[in-house]
Amino acid sequence: MSITSALSSALSGLTAASRRAEVLSSNVANAATPGYARREVGLRAAVLAGTGQGVSVTGISRDVDKSLLANRRLAQAGDGDRNTRASFLAGVEQAFGTPDSLGSLAARLAAFDSALVEAAGRPDSQARLANVLTAAKGLVSGLALATRDIQTARETADRQIADQVGLLNSTLEKVHVLNTELRSFTGTGRDVSALLDERQRLVDTISTIVPLREVEREGNQIALFTTGGAPLLEGNRVEIGFTPVHAITPDMSQALGGLSGITINGRPYDTSGAASPILGGSLGALFAVRDELATGAQGRLDAVARDLVERFAAAGLDPSTTPGAPGLFTDAGAPFLAADEVGLAGRLQVNATADPEQGGALHRLRDGLGATVEGPPGDATLLKALHGALVGSRPLSSAALPAGSRSLATLTAEVLSDASARRLSGQSDQAFASARLTALTDLEAQNGIDTDREMQELLTIEKHYAANARVIQTADQMIDILMRLGE
Repeated sequence: MSITSALSSALSGLTAASRRAEVLSSNVANAATPGYARREVGLRAAVLAGTGQGVSVTGISRDVDKSLLANRRLAQAGDGDRNTRASFLAGVEQAFGTPDSLGSLAARLAAFDSALVEAAGRPDSQARLANVLTAAKGLVSGLALATRDIQTARETADRQIADQVGLLNSTLEKVHVLNTELRSFTGTGRDVSALLDERQRLVDTISTIVPLREVEREGNQIALFTTGGAPLLEGNRVEIGFTPVHAITPDMSQALGGLSGITINGRPYDTSGAASPILGGSLGALFAVRDELATGAQGRLDAVARDLVERFAAAGLDPSTTPGAPGLFTDAGAPFLAADEVGLAGRLQVNATADPEQGGALHRLRDGLGATVEGPPGDATLLKALHGALVGSRPLSSAALPAGSRSLATLTAEVLSDASARRLSGQSDQAFASARLTALTDLEAQNGIDTDREMQELLTIEKHYAANARVIQTADQMIDILMRLGE
């Protein structure tokens, strides 16, 4: 080997060692950076005319486990879905109240029951009649507050859907821009690892909203599809459409046109059911909260309100009222109609004829809602009948709950128990999804950057650098000797 060849080989070795040291330093510095993938320098023997000319750098590669990355993204979407659902179900349980809480529906019902019993024992007591009215209003207020909380949750979900759709569109645009830049830079010899890292971080953001599949294309390009088959990015990005509303009432739904669904490039897509392409992420969970979970909770609440109204409007319970007239509890002051069950819990009111604040009189709780004059103060017949109607078993009329005969206390306990059971199930699903995501994230981290190994590799690179530097030094000494010999 000539001195020139030795120098050329040593210089190429120094260049390769420097590049490897630079990349290893970057690996160590970014060991905890989200989305950063370990880099490796590709090397090969440099050959010219069949003669070795040292080593050449072929490029920088990113060490990514594609299968593990895809599974972690799916787990990320699942975690977002379960967190959203569990949070809502916990809110429903809080809105209904647990049996031992003072403001729960069960506690309000027990207070109304107790007030009726006490008033029946002393029907002449205005204070006890006032307690009946107060307890009845408290029960109505509890149903209204629970309705408000459920509809507020629907409104919050609707706003969050709009936020997530906006984030999806903006993030897809950024991925599209990076795809364009990568197409330009790939093949020019430039290191595009930083662009690939940034794109991976952006796709990770999308994967928390909708579960997706990443498909590689030539030239470091990618295409994105939801696991349900809807395109997100294929050459050009799609435009996802959604129109939020300012306020939501119990009767509003997608089917009736009051609430927006989702569109992709103007084409409507299902937001629920097996045909929906967005299920499994936080976006699908928000639609489930707004359109399914919340409406189901409201339906159970309305079933309790309907049972309450119908118990106290039963024929023959209050002889002073005319057929079809409202009982103690009304639908916004009017008789309840079976076709108007949706949202009843939020419209429930105590009959104005028994409420002095609305121009009524307390004695009508004892004498009858249709009484024109005050009756015998010691007559507890109606109060006992009202209590019997409250505690007696009767067939349920609402289709929102399983058929059968129940007392109102039993019905309320079932609804509260169902809310607790759903919350526990949601938390169990959330815990599993979170544990799965944590396990896959830890596994991804284990397969990522091992700083100890990187430092050991750096020591090897230093030795290679020193060896090449020694070759150059030796060649310099040889050239110096030859120059002196020629003098």
